Amino acid sequence: MRNLLYMCVFLFVSTLTAQEIKWMTFDEALAAQKETPKKIIVDAYTTWCGPCKLLDRNTFGNKEVADFINEHYYPVKFNAEGTEEVNYLDNVYTNPRHDPNRRGRNSQHEFAQAMKLRGYPSIVFFDEQGNYIQPVVGYKTPRQLEIFLKMIQNDDYKDLTTQDKWQAYQDNFKYTFGE
Repeated sequence: MRNLLYMCVFLFVSTLTAQEIKWMTFDEALAAQKETPKKIIVDAYTTWCGPCKLLDRNTFGNKEVADFINEHYYPVKFNAEGTEEVNYLDNVYTNPRHDPNRRGRNSQHEFAQAMKLRGYPSIVFFDEQGNYIQPVVGYKTPRQLEIFLKMIQNDDYKDLTTQDKWQAYQDNFKYTFGE
């Protein structure tokens, strides 16, 4: 009986850890790229954003999404109204107008401004050299995010230069992630 209990606890814990994304800072991701080139995915969120919390729980907590991101990307969790210092392209980005006593919305971080973020959550992609690719704004289910994860990872986005090509890509995309 005790062995069965231990087995159940082990399976539960291993399932939880298998679904966790190994988040890092943007500076850590850039440093990791120098050792082993991979694209970067940034989850730009705010503390007051309800859809950000849903994205974290429902989408980034999905095993298929987490496993894919951990294998193919350096995942970055970035508070777009926080105080983290970001070193990117010979610039140091901060949030000098951040008010630690303010509840709810705060000033936007300079790095969020540099990424041209206009809504949250935003999922931002960078290539293997740290060059900005594009943001995807708003809450996405695992299935909705899958097309972007795979399109960017496979460099298919480079050929999608018109709305017709993007529509054809969507029409022919084979989804494998469950909801």
